[in-house]
Amino acid sequence: MRNRYNEQLKELNDELILMGDLCKGGITYAVSSLKNPSDEIKEKVTEIENEINQKERTIEQLCMKLLLRQQPVASDLRQVSSALKMISDMERIGDQAYDISLMSPVDITKDEKVEKHIIAMAKNTISMVSKSVESFVNSDLEMALSVMKDDDEVDNYFEKVKDDLIDAVREDPKSGRDYLDILMIAKYLERIGDHATNIAEWVEYSITGKHKKIDIKSAE
Repeated sequence: MRNRYNEQLKELNDELILMGDLCKGGITYAVSSLKNPSDEIKEKVTEIENEINQKERTIEQLCMKLLLRQQPVASDLRQVSSALKMISDMERIGDQAYDISLMSPVDITKDEKVEKHIIAMAKNTISMVSKSVESFVNSDLEMALSVMKDDDEVDNYFEKVKDDLIDAVREDPKSGRDYLDILMIAKYLERIGDHATNIAEWVEYSITGKHKKIDIKSAE
């Protein structure tokens, strides 16, 4: 019985890795569409979002099998319940990557500093998504905690983008609408960072039984 559970748990980890890779791909394509807008890239992001949604359903079914067909102990329950929470955040990451792709052909290259900070935000969020999923698969608490710290850097970049855009609007008031769209893009990336942080917090819970934002005992 336990061997079968371990096999299904490995399958769960494999599916989570694939879902994480889809999230990273969605962010990458979405941001590239801002510099090189094309219908093909938009279609690719849409395709990835649909795959993420399907992957969420697949993982939900697998988690239910683990809960109903096996005899999980407390640590097993934490792992499976954390995975269910994680895929909800990953699905939202896919949605926000899609939202970013809809913003093209917004030209983020109009301001060199803005472009630099948007690209940096995207790279950091991709890294955060990757590390948060990897930390779950490897039960790596230190890596999960590092994701939470990385979110501060993403938040700092968001503040820099806001400051950059204020300066840009002062210099070119007629482009205010375009700059507002760029601010929305930065906000989507900031939210992706928040979702990656949520994932890392559930990883921490799966390992330690403690969650920073939830009183687990009270919830029970």
